[in-house]
Amino acid sequence: MSKVSMQAPRAVVMIRPHHFTPNPVTAADNTFQVRDEKRKPDDLVALAYQEATRMADGLAEAGITVHLYEDESAATPDSVFPNNWFSTHSGGHVAIYPMYSENRRQERRTDIIEMLKAEYRVQDVIDYSGLEKDGVFLEGTGAMVLDHIARVAYVVRSNRANEVALERFCTHFNFEPMIFDAVDRSGKAIYHTNVLMCVGTDFALLGAQSIPDPWRRREVVARLEETGRQIVELSIEQIEDFAGNAIELEGTDGRIVAISGRAHAALQAEQISAIEQSARLLPFDVSTIELAGGSVRCMLAGIHLSRRRAQPAQTPFTAQASRTAKHY
Repeated sequence: MSKVSMQAPRAVVMIRPHHFTPNPVTAADNTFQVRDEKRKPDDLVALAYQEATRMADGLAEAGITVHLYEDESAATPDSVFPNNWFSTHSGGHVAIYPMYSENRRQERRTDIIEMLKAEYRVQDVIDYSGLEKDGVFLEGTGAMVLDHIARVAYVVRSNRANEVALERFCTHFNFEPMIFDAVDRSGKAIYHTNVLMCVGTDFALLGAQSIPDPWRRREVVARLEETGRQIVELSIEQIEDFAGNAIELEGTDGRIVAISGRAHAALQAEQISAIEQSARLLPFDVSTIELAGGSVRCMLAGIHLSRRRAQPAQTPFTAQASRTAKHY
């Protein structure tokens, strides 16, 4: 549709869970989590596995390189959301983040970092995870929505986004911090910024109604408008349906916006039209995984790095050992 954008990565990391369950440890501050009292735990495990598999297949068919890793551990119920513990950046930079919940800290994997070094041009890895010992947290591109073009980090204040860690990240990675308060319909702080907004190349999805301070709300909107993006305003109800939890990617035939089926169904025709002026919407059913309080954006860690070699042809993969990757 348009020229290649540094905002839209061509490759992602995904984790396929073998023991999925909504994390009881994170339920206190993640109001998007839902308990399923009707289905058995084993049923949820099987459905989550299938949803991650179908999504990986669908992205690969659209021309996205998918590095799919297995997680057979029952100790990491949120591992399906890898964007919280690491991020990648143009110029060969990687960040590793401090996680708020103790059982989420086990999600960090050296094999993924080593794959990035082997497959992509990585100049340095900055590890902030030691800040956990000081009670300082910053949960990656869940806590931050990054404008890679204008170099702005949009961040909602929460237990999972500490301003000290944010300042360090922005200094190291050359981003302008823009931090603000945002709340759900009950007045509780929204736990992750990426359920509230999505920044694409030519558009931005934003639940501005969730920003209670009208002055700060206008500042956030103005900062996005300065970049020339069309703002697609999301209602509180659409935010609750994960309409803000989307990500723009670069596929074979142009840019796509990966989004959940629930979120896509919540969008109005005019909103879809505005988005599809620059990128095609590609919805996936991840309704079981959404019980854990995250959606499609949370499931994808974008790779904003240059490959070391030509991308291999995308072919179906076969099962491998636990915790090893399958590369589409």
